[in-house]
Amino acid sequence: MTSEPVPPRPRKFVLFDVDGTLIDAVANQRHVWRTWAGRYGLDADGVYQVALRTRPMETFAQVAPDQDPTECLAALHEIEDEDVRSGVYAAFAGASELLDALPSGSWALVTSNYEHRVRGRFSRTGLPVPRVIVDAAAVEEGKPSPVPYLLAAEQLGAPPEDCLVIEDAPSGVEAGLRAGMTVWGVNAPARVAGVHRHFGSLREAVPDILRFASGTRPGGSAEHAGRP
Repeated sequence: MTSEPVPPRPRKFVLFDVDGTLIDAVANQRHVWRTWAGRYGLDADGVYQVALRTRPMETFAQVAPDQDPTECLAALHEIEDEDVRSGVYAAFAGASELLDALPSGSWALVTSNYEHRVRGRFSRTGLPVPRVIVDAAAVEEGKPSPVPYLLAAEQLGAPPEDCLVIEDAPSGVEAGLRAGMTVWGVNAPARVAGVHRHFGSLREAVPDILRFASGTRPGGSAEHAGRP
């Protein structure tokens, strides 16, 4: 009688942001906020510009101070859920290739969105879903707090120093840095302050992310520092 071989435990781990990093949701976010603004008779472009810089409750306080913020949030969630069901989504080039190549148990998603929406978007784009997803409901403190990334590392059984964070936004970069992790920026025209490496696109980063996950440097030697 033979037993199934136990796969080796990953030596390195990769933690991904979702929107703007793996999935291009800019058009969807603009549509959601335009629809929400229409319900309240507000200027859609003005609302969207505020929403880009603030969290939803802060946005409501600025653009609709006379409205019940709880009702505003419920309306926003309703519109977002409908967009997940009917909107058009696209994964960034290289995302499918990258996630399919990463060893099981070596990566996670860390998002300011909610898990059911992430799963819906991944289903629509054909991306694989990992075992660990840390969403907005999993933590009391969102990005730029380090808590979401630290929780993902804990659930993977990974030391923070062995984790690579892939982000596109300043708040996420700050969260990864505060968690004591290596942080690479993607899909941004300019380098986000603090990142250890910057790539103009996710596709450009794919080979180096896979090298990190395998524990080797570009030249093939073992990766110790994790911050080439």
